[in-house]
Parts: sequence; structure tokens; C-alpha cells
Amino acid sequence: MERITWDTPLAAFPGVGPARQRALAKLGLERAGDLLTFYPRRYEDRTRSYSIAQAPVGEPVCVEAMVAQPPRLSRIRRGLDLVKTRAVDDAGALELTFFNQSYLQKTLRQGESYVFYGKIDLVGGRRAMTNPVFEPVGRQKFTGRIMPRYHLSQGLTNHLLITLAQAAVEQCADGLAETLPQAVLDAQGLPGAAEACRQVHFPTSWEALEAARSRLAFEELFYLTVGLSLLRKRREGGRGLPLNEGDGKDFQALLPFPLTGAQRRVVDECARDLCAGPPMNRLVQGDVGSGKTAIAAFCLWRAAKNGAQGAMMAPTELLAQQHYQTLKALLEPAHIAVALLTASQTAAEKKRVKTALLTGDVQVVVGTHALLSQGVDFRNLALAVVDEQHRFGVNQRSALAAKGVHPHLLVLSATPIPRTLALILYGDLDVSVLDELPPGRRPVETYLVTERYHQRLYRFMDKLIDEGRQVYVVCPAVEEAEAEEGDPTLKAVEQYAQHLAQEVFPHRRVGFVHGKMKARDKEAVMAAFAAGEVQVLVSTTVIEVGVDVPNAALMVVENADRFGLSQLHQLRGRVGRGKHQSYCVLVSNHTNPETRARLKALCATTDGFRIAEEDLKARGPGDFFGQRQHGLPQLHLADLSADMRLLAAAQRAAQDLLARDPYLQKPEHQPMWERVRQLFQENPDIFN
Repeated sequence: MERITWDTPLAAFPGVGPARQRALAKLGLERAGDLLTFYPRRYEDRTRSYSIAQAPVGEPVCVEAMVAQPPRLSRIRRGLDLVKTRAVDDAGALELTFFNQSYLQKTLRQGESYVFYGKIDLVGGRRAMTNPVFEPVGRQKFTGRIMPRYHLSQGLTNHLLITLAQAAVEQCADGLAETLPQAVLDAQGLPGAAEACRQVHFPTSWEALEAARSRLAFEELFYLTVGLSLLRKRREGGRGLPLNEGDGKDFQALLPFPLTGAQRRVVDECARDLCAGPPMNRLVQGDVGSGKTAIAAFCLWRAAKNGAQGAMMAPTELLAQQHYQTLKALLEPAHIAVALLTASQTAAEKKRVKTALLTGDVQVVVGTHALLSQGVDFRNLALAVVDEQHRFGVNQRSALAAKGVHPHLLVLSATPIPRTLALILYGDLDVSVLDELPPGRRPVETYLVTERYHQRLYRFMDKLIDEGRQVYVVCPAVEEAEAEEGDPTLKAVEQYAQHLAQEVFPHRRVGFVHGKMKARDKEAVMAAFAAGEVQVLVSTTVIEVGVDVPNAALMVVENADRFGLSQLHQLRGRVGRGKHQSYCVLVSNHTNPETRARLKALCATTDGFRIAEEDLKARGPGDFFGQRQHGLPQLHLADLSADMRLLAAAQRAAQDLLARDPYLQKPEHQPMWERVRQLFQENPDIFN
């Protein structure tokens, strides 16, 4: 093929037909340049070579040996055939078995030497390898080296990805623009862009790989820090409406309960922000039940006391309705009009609310994404509150803020985030933590059991329902087919709900809910559960952020090892909201000691921040939320649990640069400015 450039479509590469082109596009790979930043997810050490006798059992290694007998093909049954042969060296013999690769009977030649890479097993006292990778000695491309393993989608092999990446790296890496200042590279001892690209894909040594990974991770953290600093500067340049009227004591008089010490501290922090010149941009995070709604109510009350308006956005209609009822009960006695705006309201209801917002007759509105729609205009929006931040992301909170002129912003999150991660994810926000639960809240008792306990668990569920309680059951899959793809033991919502309704609890009312259902159907089932009409709700994690059901006293999580600790903690937070003792039972047959230790850590504590730290250590930030943090850059290589030294160095270097050129306006910093915009590519206009 012709010379490859950054823009060469992958369809032009040998071996990439329409089907493979579609499979590559699913991974975000369409041009040669995309391959350069499609980093390997792990590496295999194929540098370790042993004689057959010395090779360690149970570990993947390379062995150089000669095929000693003609390969034999056996057809065991339809769809299963074996090729068997024996290879020898000076020190021993190795039995080789290949499944469903009948062509190897002719490929492997008796008397020729090959390098075999695979795991050595002992079978009847003999050394054996099953399905090893092999290459003729002296013509090695895939053995004798550190081999990258890439993320794959159906229809793709690692061999194909390596071949494509090799061609792209060889011909395009040298054309990579260096955007990090040379002084920064020298100070950190980091390789240049081209060398880092070559080594991260095809490392010549583990040391070279670590240097390349450090450089690329540093680059991500450096530009992320620069981008978030620019966001903060842009925010500080605006002037928010000072909301000086209304003090905490007057607000406390509206509440039917005393504020906790943590709530009083956060109310004071918000009050200071609301009086200052730049608009408030504050994240309040705290466990389920720590009283975030009271903080939102204070800020909304304060906006109304100052003759302005406030809007609160929630991710689901049920949650919006719940907030509406709470705020209406709290604020209407203070003569503050509260309205609800959701997609399912009638056209007449929506029109009435929109008109009242425009005239200023409504001071506080609670809604879903409907608040972002065209035609929703305010007379004087001074405060935007966003609940469950990780469901929305930067671009949507910006869209709500755009409905006013530099309104104050309050972001609520029940996902406890380690301080280090919060600094990155919410670098443009000030962070407050509610680290105290209201008095009288009983901790949820948490247990880890295997599937053998199901019968006892069903009896316990029945007993609680007899006492008038309700039960959540969470499954990792939606449909059986989806479960079987990876693991036939995975519980799937629809089939498991059917099993419980027909065979276990025919005398109970069982409902189910999952993300593939229409929003209206989902909300109807959740509303029925909230009203007590459904006693057992089988669900995926869509209930992680859901309606408050104080009567639900048991959370059962099937295949609990499939979930992150923070997600399990969120699910556990769905129960324990009423006056009854509540329980969470994690069901897992996983025998891996690390996995069981992780799940036992959840049983031992209800402190969301400790759990979050454990989760970050175990899984890294990439899937900390179980879903992508919309609008914020994806970190491909940086691991915030392991790269704290790099993060500190990147932050220092970014601050030094911005001290000299606060808005990256110097001509020599233009490539850096473009790189920042590229990193925030889902929402590049955020800097305008």
C-alpha cells in the first residue's frame, strides 16, 4: 500500500474489509492516527525463554523446540477437532495440543524448530502446552519480546491490532507534534512524544515502557490540570448576583429537624460563596442520607429571599418529584412558590410553569432535563442546583447555568469521591464534604454469602415482607443472552424476576426494572414500588440513583463481584432510610481471595469515603462511576491511585506555565491550547 499518513483510513490497510472496518469503528478507530493513541491495555512478557525441562509450570513462557513427529488430526465430534504433536529439545519433550486449528496439521513440519509461547501444564507427569503461539526460529515477530494486548471488539484479533498498530507507529510516530515544553521534559526526565509512542506500543524493555507510560500519563494530567485551571479562571472572571439576605438561623426555623454539625459547616461555606463577587461553584458530596437536600434548600431559600430565582435539576422524574415535594413542604411556609417541570407533564402544565418562571411568580423550579429545553426562560436565575453530578456532566451543568447571567452553581453528589479524584474530576469546583449522618440513623447490616444460601435468603425475604417491609434484588445483566456471553451463572433481571414470581414468591407481588425499558414504563414500576404495590423489585443498577423508599429494608445484590465497591455502597444506600433495621446481602461464588477481601471490606464499614479509597486502589479511576463521566476528558493511561507523584509534578508544571501565560495566548503556546481543547473534545466550546 502507499505511504501511511495520520489521515489514512483503516479501510486502506491490508486485511481490513467492511466488517472489520465496522468493528474497528466501534473502538473509535477510523484513521491511522487513531491507532497511535489506542494504547495497549496490558502486556505479555514473551522475553523469558527456557529449555523444556527448566520451564516453570503454570506460567506463560517461550520454549525453543523441534517438532519430533508428524502432527496428527483427530475429529472428536462435530465442531471439535484436535491437532496433536510432540516437540523436543536437548533437555526434554513437550506434548502440544491445538483445538479447532486443523490447518496446523500441514503448517507444523516435522524436523523444523519453532519458538512456542504458552503456559506449561503437567498432564500425566508429562509437560504439555495447549494452543501455544508459535513461530519458526529466526523469523520471530510475536515471540522473544514484550507483546502488547489491545482492547478488542467482536470480529477483531489481537494479531490484527498489532499488525495495524505496527504499520501506523512505524510511519506516523515521527510526525507526532511535541506539545510539552522541552524544559518540562528535561525537568521530569521524560522521553519525547515520538519515542513514547513507539515504546508504549512496542517496548524494547520494561524500563523503556515505564518511561513512555510516565510521559504519556504526565501529559494527560498536565493538560487536564491546565484545562481545569482555565475553566476556573473563566468562572472567576464573571460576577455572580450577591445573595446577602437570609441567615442560617432563620432557615433552621423552617426545618423539622436540627442541622448536623457537618450541615452547619457546609451551609456557612455556601453562605460565604453566595455573598462573594465570583459566582459560587461548589460540589457538596456526602453519603446517601447525609442531608444534601437541606443544603440545596438553604441555597434556594437564600436566592428567593434576595428576590431572585433558583432551579434544581435531578436525573429522573421520580427523583425530581421527590425533591419537589420536600422543597414545597419546606419553602412554601416562607411564602416561596415552588414548581415542578418534567417531560411527562401536559402541555398546559408546562406552559403555566414556563410563564410563571418568566414573570418571576415562581421562585424555585425543580425538574429533569426538561429544564434545559428551549422555551424555558427565567426572569432572574441566580442559582442552579444539579443533583447527582455524575449523571449529568460538565456540558449539562453549563447548559443550565447558561439560562442565567453567571448564576451561582451548587452540585450535589452521593458518590463519595476520594479527595485526589475530586480534585481532578471537579477541578473547577470547590468541594464540601458532608461526613456526618443525622442522629438516629441505624447502619445497614451487610453480609457476604455464596449461592448455597439462596434458600435461607428467600425465607428471610419472606419474613421481612410478612413484617410489611419491601426488598430490592439487583442483577448485573438485563437478558439471559447477555449473561451467557460472558458467564452463564450471571443473573439476568427479566428471567430472575420471572423465576422469583413463579417459583419462589408466587404469593408476592414481584416487579422488575432495567435501563432498556422505556422511561415511562420504568418510572411506573418505580412509582408502584414506592407506593408499596410491589413488594420485591428486581433491577439492574438503574435504582442506584432512585426514589426514596423508607419501607425498603433489604438489598440483595446477585453476582456482587461484578460491581465496584462504590457502586455497591450506592446500592446499599437505597435501604436504611426508614425507622426499621435494614440489611444488605452480597451474593457471590467468586473464590478469588482479593475479590472476597474487597467485598468483605464493604461488610466491615459504612464509611463511603473509606470505601471509595479502596475502590480507587482496586479499579483505578477509569470506571470508578461504573459509567463515563460525561463532558470530562477520559484518562487513557494516568492512574490516579498510583500516579500521585506524577499528578503533583504535572500540577506544579501547569501552575508554572499559567503563571507566565495565564490564558495560553503566546504564539509558542498555541499547540498547547489546541491540545487542551482536544482533551476536552466532547465539549471543546466549554472554554468560549
